[in-house]
Amino acid sequence: MFVVCGEALFDVFAAGDTPTGMALDARVGGSPFNVAVGLARLAQPVCFLSQVGTGFLGERLMRTLREEGVNTSTVQRSEAPTTLSLIGLDAKGVPSYSFYGEGCADRRLTPDALATLPDGVKAINFGSYATVVGPTAVTQRMLVEREFQRTLIAYDPNIRLNVEPDLEVWREQIDWMLPHTQLLKVSEEDLQLVVPGTAPKDFAAKALAQGVKLVVVTRGGEGALGWTAQHEVTVPPIPVKVIDTVGAGDTFQCALLTWLAEHDRLSGAALAALSADELRDALGFAARAAAITCSRRGADMPRRAELP
Repeated sequence: MFVVCGEALFDVFAAGDTPTGMALDARVGGSPFNVAVGLARLAQPVCFLSQVGTGFLGERLMRTLREEGVNTSTVQRSEAPTTLSLIGLDAKGVPSYSFYGEGCADRRLTPDALATLPDGVKAINFGSYATVVGPTAVTQRMLVEREFQRTLIAYDPNIRLNVEPDLEVWREQIDWMLPHTQLLKVSEEDLQLVVPGTAPKDFAAKALAQGVKLVVVTRGGEGALGWTAQHEVTVPPIPVKVIDTVGAGDTFQCALLTWLAEHDRLSGAALAALSADELRDALGFAARAAAITCSRRGADMPRRAELP
């Protein structure tokens, strides 16, 4: 069983002009929400740990989770509103985001929710802005401190400066997480925000020295890099006609976790023992999954049957 922690929201895409304004296309989303749905689509048992509002938008989020096969027994409900993320795409399909989330449900998770975690959890995934805002960030740290010595902790910072513009907050969060994390996945873009000018290899060496067992740096159209204490591998990009890149990083993360689960590698010791060939296979599987998402609009992640 996986537990995915973090925000649930609506991605609202600009869908063209109308005579009196703009058309909008609202889709369920949020990076951790996407990871949870992605794991379920890849045939992994997963529950989602978050707070979701009881309004019509929150009900739509809950319906999606249930229809996708995500366990919702760990979802807290409240009357707080649902976050909206407005997304515009440039000519290359790269998204820009504006968030409307102050006081919304996904920032208000309370420690009571931790009592709802099921038995048999193998890995817990953290990432994106819910790690740094509101009561949710405090509750998540409590969970990390409780579990990191007995459960695999996976972390993708997934920095959102439109939510928390202070890079020092993100740096502090990453520094706090490193000694508590076994699997760290970070985009090269995020890496250059928090440690500008630092080579991925040097950052990986720092993370490994802090106790991380597997460090992965995704590079968009340039492929991905991976390190354990014993090995360094490079995976080339997968050729694909890009519609947009929304959800690509989330897909990479859930596919990487799926590969590890399918190969019985969901522990710090197992990550450290990965061979170079195994690491290359894992990153290649994740890259193929991310490429499928890039070929579709929005965070439309692949199902297990789509990946050989």
